[in-house]
Amino acid sequence: MSTPDLRRLWVRLAQAAGLVTMGLLALFDLRFGAPESRAALLLLLVRMGLAVATVPLWLPVHRPGSRVVPLAALALAGASLAVTTAVVFLYGSSYLIGGSWGLAESAGLIGVVFVVTRWGAPRLAPWAAAAVGLAVAALPLRAGTENLLVIFGLLQVLAAAGAAGVGLYLRIMAAGRDRAIALVRAEQRAEFARDLHDFIAHHVTGIVVQAQGARFVAEQDPQRVIVALEQIERAGTETMASMRRMVGILRNPDTPPDAPLAPLAGVAELPPLLAGFNGTASAPARLHVDGDLDGLPVEVSTSAYRVVMEGLTNTRQHAPDARSVDVAVRRTQDWLLVRVADDGAAGRTAPARGHGFGLIGLTERVRALGGTITAGPGVAGGWVLDAAFPLRTAVGR
Repeated sequence: MSTPDLRRLWVRLAQAAGLVTMGLLALFDLRFGAPESRAALLLLLVRMGLAVATVPLWLPVHRPGSRVVPLAALALAGASLAVTTAVVFLYGSSYLIGGSWGLAESAGLIGVVFVVTRWGAPRLAPWAAAAVGLAVAALPLRAGTENLLVIFGLLQVLAAAGAAGVGLYLRIMAAGRDRAIALVRAEQRAEFARDLHDFIAHHVTGIVVQAQGARFVAEQDPQRVIVALEQIERAGTETMASMRRMVGILRNPDTPPDAPLAPLAGVAELPPLLAGFNGTASAPARLHVDGDLDGLPVEVSTSAYRVVMEGLTNTRQHAPDARSVDVAVRRTQDWLLVRVADDGAAGRTAPARGHGFGLIGLTERVRALGGTITAGPGVAGGWVLDAAFPLRTAVGR
């Protein structure tokens, strides 16, 4: 059973327990508050009516910030205080009430205090809770003004304060949970934005390269132009679809944070990625795999794919003179190691290759997994992008 379902079950059980308790207290009121006059019978009916009137208010699960709850609570508190005032000042409480002053009504109003503090609108809830608490405190005065009845009134105030405390605690917990969920969703949307940058930069760069290549080979080999146009069309369609999904996610806060985003790819999709790169670049990319890549944690697999995509994209953009690109993926017992190395001119700097959010976002992603990433000139020339992902840490996340 999921957490929301379990929470709803507990709420239903608490409501059922409250109904049973009110029913028992109503029987107690009927047993020990038997009317001895018409006025007493009328008062008993009014008490039972007020007790029953509280049930629709605190029985359902209300939405946070409800204005109906505090307004209804204020109406109930006003009615209860009016009845108490009429009994004390018009008829004389000791004459009308021989035993109970309305325990069912007390329980119902205490439940209303909880509901008001838990779900009431912030501006109205304090006033409504205070008014209901005053009504609860005044209920024993219907049976008299002796010290024992005053003590009972104070005890009921403590019970109402306890109900308000529980309601306020649950309200704060729910607000904190909502803020945490909103923060996680915002962070995930930022992650989606970084994914969009990686994906579009890769494909748009490929489209530009293909278009430039097609222009030069148009006269010599028209067939290659057709192939290039097909690849451009495919890459453009994928890019536009991804952009539409991403813009929808970022524009609509109610979109589920786990909405699909292309490409949700891992190391298993590296061969097609390199094949697409080789179809548009002059420097062929070779894939070297050492170790079994099955069973990798999803976040490690997708991040490794992003490292390779970023390395290939930067090779396209900043190493047009490169003759080859080597992509090496090695799995050890504790680490997944990824390297993208080209043999282009090494007169580049890390900031030039990491302009924008490409390498910056990639660094954040790798470090979030406990890994490391470096980019710089290789020992034998060219440019090397290295990333290392700890496997045991990722599995334990």
